[in-house]
Amino acid sequence: MTSKLKRRIALAVAAIVVGATAVAAIPALAAQRAATQAFKVLAFYSGTYDAAHIDFEKEARVWFPQQGAQYGFSFEATTDWSRLNTITPQQYQVVMFLDDIAPSYTHASFQRYMDSGGAWFGFHVSAFNTDPNSWPWYHNTFLGTGAFRTNSWGPTSETLKIEDRTHPATAGLATTIRSSTSEWYSWANDLRQNPDIDILASMDPSTFPVGTDPNQTWYSGYYPIVWTNRHYKMIYANFGHNAMDYSTNTRLSSTFDSPAQNQLVIQGLLWLGGASAPTSPPATPSPSTGPISPATWYSVVNKNSAKCVDVRGAGSANGTPVQQYACNTSGAQQFQLQPTTNGYVRIASRLDSTKVADVTDRSIADNAKLQLWSYAGGANQQWLPVAESGGYYHFVNRNSGKCLDTPGASTADSVQLGQYTCNGTAAQSFRLSAQT
Repeated sequence: MTSKLKRRIALAVAAIVVGATAVAAIPALAAQRAATQAFKVLAFYSGTYDAAHIDFEKEARVWFPQQGAQYGFSFEATTDWSRLNTITPQQYQVVMFLDDIAPSYTHASFQRYMDSGGAWFGFHVSAFNTDPNSWPWYHNTFLGTGAFRTNSWGPTSETLKIEDRTHPATAGLATTIRSSTSEWYSWANDLRQNPDIDILASMDPSTFPVGTDPNQTWYSGYYPIVWTNRHYKMIYANFGHNAMDYSTNTRLSSTFDSPAQNQLVIQGLLWLGGASAPTSPPATPSPSTGPISPATWYSVVNKNSAKCVDVRGAGSANGTPVQQYACNTSGAQQFQLQPTTNGYVRIASRLDSTKVADVTDRSIADNAKLQLWSYAGGANQQWLPVAESGGYYHFVNRNSGKCLDTPGASTADSVQLGQYTCNGTAAQSFRLSAQT
């Protein structure tokens, strides 16, 4: 038995309550807001178990209000699960479980809410259980899963097959989409055999193997990821577990860094809330409102020093140090973030776009320095931009798992940048400013 599964079983015995980038705006859906009556979402969470689940809950409590402002719904989050005992569909049209499951004293009330026409969106741990008889209606009838069976590890981004392209949640999506990074669950019951279940997305066969730990990797099989129950207004999504540096509890991925997955979530939520189903795919977001644009040149400004990432002496030769310097809008301080795979980017210099920010000697050590070097596809030349609040990002190196860092939190000019264990400080936080 894996240590991760032991932790989950211990939690299930202790209590039923379990605690679980770039935002892809969808302008075509926003245009429907004026014609759609606003609805209210009440999200329940605990924020007490597993740093990856807690981090997802934090991220969701920022992301969903932003989407609500754009698409016409209100979003409220609470740790007071007793509110399930009095809630009605007239008060809140949609209930969310953010990486958690309702405590036993609310079970009858939640079922009454759903039977009365309420709607529900659950993520990741909201379906986890080791004993479906602890809440048979929920696990066997409502979700249809039966008991938790296995999990993949570590967290990975995967290719999902869209099984039902006629559902409002999947309107306009391609046959396959790329997910955000997550840990993935499997179940005792085969949902394909349940006539009440409509599977919206599953693991595409091309995506195997799933996982990085050989002892917890899936090599084949059928794994549903998103589904609904035809007798209820509900959606369950398996994702909701960010990759983490558990030594510092620093986020290494975002649940909301997949535009296609975000489209599914928002369209599904609008359907749950009674909004009109979209009739065409959402438009591609603009650089000003959507994800980082690979065609835009950015200055990269450190939060601690307010100085810019800079190529020393405006050089373009291999080995030129990458430093911080007072912002001056020169080409030495302009970079494109060009996508590689799975959300990673190469940080290309405007002085020579074939040269990128590179960790010297492919080092995985703290304080390894940053230089300019010809891009050759190396993991030490790729960075994952992870969205923070206020428009800032930290950048995680693909090779080392460490963050772009200003040594010693210096505010001085000409300090060569490096990598360091991710720690959430302002020395590792950077804002992108689009340049012309």
